[in-house]
Amino acid sequence: MTAPAQPGLDPAIAARLKRDGAGLVPAVVQQHDTGEVLMLGWMDDEALARTLRSGRVTFWSRSRGEYWRKGDTSGHRQWVREVRLDCDGDTLLVKVDQEGPACHTGARTCFDADVLRADG
Repeated sequence: MTAPAQPGLDPAIAARLKRDGAGLVPAVVQQHDTGEVLMLGWMDDEALARTLRSGRVTFWSRSRGEYWRKGDTSGHRQWVREVRLDCDGDTLLVKVDQEGPACHTGARTCFDADVLRADG
């Protein structure tokens, strides 16, 4: 006996997505209560469906060519509070409750390293 198939992405949501040539949409991850931008990941329809279904953020790894759920190996889980699609349908905003650091370097956010100066 096989397990029942998991439902895919809602067709109404899928129809609104504008994917890149690889079928991916950037997903900006933000701490829900502070507004702090934590990281950027990539999602295809299946990663978004898994994220919405499980309440944990799942990405598509472009370098490894596989799905990965944030925190499965590090313990630094991201619990979904809200997912929004921008007005053009080409970017997702995922508001989370982050456990521990979000960056693979151990930093709270992937955007802690360098501040680029704008002349003007």
